[in-house]
Amino acid sequence: MTSNKQAGLSIQTRVAQALGFIDEQTKGLVPPIYSSTTYLRDADNHYRSGLIYSRDDNPTYRVVEAVLADIESGAEAMLFASGMAAAVSVFQALRPGDHVVAPKVMYWALRNWLIEFSHNWGVAIDFVNTSDLDAIASALQPGKTKLIWLETPANPMWHIADIRAIAEQAQAHGIRVVVDSTVATPVLCRPIELGADIVMHSATKYLNGHSDVIAGALITADKNDEFWLRVRKIRRQAGAVLSPHDAVQLLRGMRTLVLRVRTSCESAMYLAEQLQQTDHVVEVLYPGLPSFVGHAVAVQQMEGGFGGMVSIRVRGGAKAAIDIAARTQLWKRATSLGGVESLIEHRASIEGEDTPVPNDLLRLSVGIEDPCELLEDLQQAIQAAHSES
Repeated sequence: MTSNKQAGLSIQTRVAQALGFIDEQTKGLVPPIYSSTTYLRDADNHYRSGLIYSRDDNPTYRVVEAVLADIESGAEAMLFASGMAAAVSVFQALRPGDHVVAPKVMYWALRNWLIEFSHNWGVAIDFVNTSDLDAIASALQPGKTKLIWLETPANPMWHIADIRAIAEQAQAHGIRVVVDSTVATPVLCRPIELGADIVMHSATKYLNGHSDVIAGALITADKNDEFWLRVRKIRRQAGAVLSPHDAVQLLRGMRTLVLRVRTSCESAMYLAEQLQQTDHVVEVLYPGLPSFVGHAVAVQQMEGGFGGMVSIRVRGGAKAAIDIAARTQLWKRATSLGGVESLIEHRASIEGEDTPVPNDLLRLSVGIEDPCELLEDLQQAIQAAHSES
């Protein structure tokens, strides 16, 4: 559906215009919502329309999936009912006896699900530091390892995995690489261009960007790959699909993706630099800082910014961190990221006793508000919490 006139244009133009979409029947600039759940057979009992049942065939998805595949440099995309639905479909496509390498620090809900899944499904999983190429190489089991799952930057410490180097390792052993690129977005990094096989997004976050849609997406480098076809079959059979209304709302959010991500990146960089000089802040974790451990790799594989997510470690441990979050006024205490509003959260208390996240850490999702006002609000909260401690 991509217009030839869109080829070669910037990601900002392509996503803003939804690849130049025009509804052929009405000439509308916004795709129609197809709410029908089922479709008429031909008189000879065939489905020449290609549409059978909306669990997998709703045409409302097609524009959104085409845009996602295009801006991720992929061959095909699939929408899911949530980021978790997208992620677990990848792992459900594995077979008993397969082995997976995944990050030690990653999205907590998926990590917990993987631990239980691995026992029930008979899949072995090693959680390693995926910023360490040697650690990945040591974890690989020739003939058994079928998948390396990466998350970069990885929530909430923002560890950076070298996608190109890991993909080269994997390809030498016939292992697929799947990258959760939710935080980077295709604005900053396109893992398929670096050798990844599949890219995953919690589209609830930056892709939608307005905290009003739950959605997920997978994009593949090869739509004929038998593993991708297994994932597609799982989506069809399990029915973990997005509603057509949410699909159109997701596309609406995606049209401003580049503007929102660039603004968040600029503000996050400013906040990270200023917070390094703020009393009672012990450490600032942000890939854009030269002092950050993964900065050099981030420079190589991210373009135009380092994301809108910053974490800070504060003096006084969990008590002080929770107190600081409670004293903010502009920052909202809520679980999520990637929206237009700025959020603050004490991750360790959310994740529980087994979390690898330090208990003095606050995760900041930087929105599109005035960065000076965001900094002032955070600094007053830090100062107030420590003046009364």
